[in-house]
Amino acid sequence: MESDKYSKEMDIAVRVVHMACSLCQMVQKGLVSTGSDQVKSKDDDSPVTVADWSVQATVSWILSEILGSQNVSIVAEEDVKTLSKADSADLLAAVVNTVNKCLADAPKYGLQRPDKVLGTLQILEAIGRCNSTGGPTGRHWILDPVDGTLGFVRKDQYAIALALMEDGQVVLGILGCPNYPMKKEWLNFHHEHYQNMSQLSPPSLDSWEEGCVMYARRGSGEAWMQPLVHGDKKLEWPNSARRIHVSSIDDPSLATFCESVEKANSNHSFTAGVAHSVGLRKQPLRVYSMVKYAAIARGDAEIFMKFARSGYKEKIWDHAAGVVIVEEAGGVVTDAGGRPLDFSKGVFLEGLDRGIVACSAKLHEKIIGAVYASWDSSNL
Repeated sequence: MESDKYSKEMDIAVRVVHMACSLCQMVQKGLVSTGSDQVKSKDDDSPVTVADWSVQATVSWILSEILGSQNVSIVAEEDVKTLSKADSADLLAAVVNTVNKCLADAPKYGLQRPDKVLGTLQILEAIGRCNSTGGPTGRHWILDPVDGTLGFVRKDQYAIALALMEDGQVVLGILGCPNYPMKKEWLNFHHEHYQNMSQLSPPSLDSWEEGCVMYARRGSGEAWMQPLVHGDKKLEWPNSARRIHVSSIDDPSLATFCESVEKANSNHSFTAGVAHSVGLRKQPLRVYSMVKYAAIARGDAEIFMKFARSGYKEKIWDHAAGVVIVEEAGGVVTDAGGRPLDFSKGVFLEGLDRGIVACSAKLHEKIIGAVYASWDSSNL
């Protein structure tokens, strides 16, 4: 990484995503004791928590401090409208407190902490700064502060996703997966099950408790994963990283496919038809968030398919980081027509042909063929 042109950006991004994972774990513990006060509903009825705004503020502040705010363009999911309302004073106070707690720990991740506690206006400014719409020219960071908020609230799978796009192409992808178990088979269990298991036997180094951050640079042919930092340990990067690679399984009958848990914006019946058509025999692995891309990149599953229901438009922050990681881990990500995804048209993945397919190169042609075979009889 040292010799490539994005080494500085990658270094900052990996460190800040580690910080964001820690922040989310801290908020998640708080949600248990405080109930639903820290969960608000956005206009589209998806829940948003203190974690979403706090991560966005933290990432925005760190990137702007190190790279200069005039040089930083961030496309991100959250805005400050809800937080700025009079009835959100307690929520805003919780965000300010959470961000300052997290930034106080910055040296643990090899980053500079602020000289003094950040005020409310500074934090609102950091969140509000993430108002870019991206596009085909220039350099843009793409952030989903908590991807899979429902998974987060339910103490299940969620991800912090950060990507860097230059002149319309995603060049860096960093994915933090705080609840991603190190053992594939545990993905099928609810996160609280792991907590019960850990009380029965002390967690080992490869246990669910670790969580991980995955990252890749476009064109490197390498994708990496490292465990989260726990307790008083300091982040050692890249010393603790290990390479990951997509699965070598090329027989569909042995393959596992991932899909979204939520049916609201995903057509499960169509993916079931494609799965049957291509010869998939295993039950689908339903996982919240971009952790699905992590599962493909690490070889825990072979195929991720998503076919949105009519009227739903995919957003770039839900895919950018995961796509580059899967591709550099040896996989292929295209739309259902076999074309690469286009992140250069603004906040939406415009021109998407039916849906998204992520898998190994060996399986890709078979999946695309099955999509075409199943399409005419579908209800999309």
